[in-house]
Amino acid sequence: MDTPFPYDKFVTGKNFIGRKPECQIITNLIGQHEHVVLYEPPKSGITSLIQQALYNMRFSSRAFIVGQMSVLNIRTVAEFLTRYGSTAIRMVASTPAEYGALVGQYLGGTHFVFDPGAFADREEVLSLNWDLDEDDVKAVLRLPFRITADRGTPMLLIIDEFQNVNETEDGSRILVPLDAVIREEAEAGRKGFSLAFCGSMVNAMKQIFETSRLFHRHVTRVRLSSVDEREIADHVVRGFLSGGKVLDKDLLVGACRLFKNNLWYINNFAAICDSMSKGYIMEPVLVDALGSLLSVHEPRFRAMVCGLTTHQVNLLRATVEGNTRFSASEVIRKYGLNSSANVKRVKDALMKKEILVFDEDDKPAFLDPLFEYWIRKYYFELPE
Repeated sequence: MDTPFPYDKFVTGKNFIGRKPECQIITNLIGQHEHVVLYEPPKSGITSLIQQALYNMRFSSRAFIVGQMSVLNIRTVAEFLTRYGSTAIRMVASTPAEYGALVGQYLGGTHFVFDPGAFADREEVLSLNWDLDEDDVKAVLRLPFRITADRGTPMLLIIDEFQNVNETEDGSRILVPLDAVIREEAEAGRKGFSLAFCGSMVNAMKQIFETSRLFHRHVTRVRLSSVDEREIADHVVRGFLSGGKVLDKDLLVGACRLFKNNLWYINNFAAICDSMSKGYIMEPVLVDALGSLLSVHEPRFRAMVCGLTTHQVNLLRATVEGNTRFSASEVIRKYGLNSSANVKRVKDALMKKEILVFDEDDKPAFLDPLFEYWIRKYYFELPE
């Protein structure tokens, strides 16, 4: 059933609001066959942004082929490479005969084969008949570049949860040769194939694309700006009006600020309000809706804090109380952080757990706005 507040899938068209500059940037970069990377906290709108950019490109009649894969459930280098290569082949072929021909054409001499039995049993386009060697790795990583060059039609491969390459037995076996392939293709002036690296683990993606310096100057990061709260409020008010309901915009602006303009949380919250109301929506409905939303996420939040050490909890309290200079002697003493060396270890742990992120000035921010609200009000029991 259509809803004015979709939160269970990506949105495009009339349901896509804000972020027009980012959408145009992605459209331009993909149109110029450049590689892009997007990493934001979960449910920040990365997929909607990319799909809206592709929607705009289709609307302008640009010819291109799109493929998409996820690294979420991949735990070995071989799994990544077979899925990467299979996705590239499926972008331009659709029958077993075509799959076999492409594997033979582009991966002949490697340990990758098209196995009709594996395809019949598991729809597996690529299979390994021996252990991987480095030539196999590079051959598969080059595959979509070669297909694009031969076919002449631009191709885009979207890789979701890319940070999980480092959950394999050796992520460098993927990252280092992929960086080399991208650089080689750029230096040779071959264009047509683009990669969109997407990730919801901000600190893990930062380690790959900033700290390690891999893909430097060959992949452009597109940052998602915050959607203006008034634009969000107008969107939600229109949604309520479509169902004959009215909500005070000022109340909604307050909700936007609580959720820090996270559209996924706001749409989820608005859908709950919609289900609990008739006619004019009063403030008590919003309070009850917030309670319902918190009850859904509270088990996750409890699990998060139960997995923290006392020092990590203390640093989170220092954060919600507005501290930023955690190595200052008064902060260490007040929050029992022991030493500046321990502060660094605690910060690193909280970043690895994807609870906090630190900007260029080393100022912290919570990655999940609802968790920040919950831990402030219900865990630390601080006044609002």
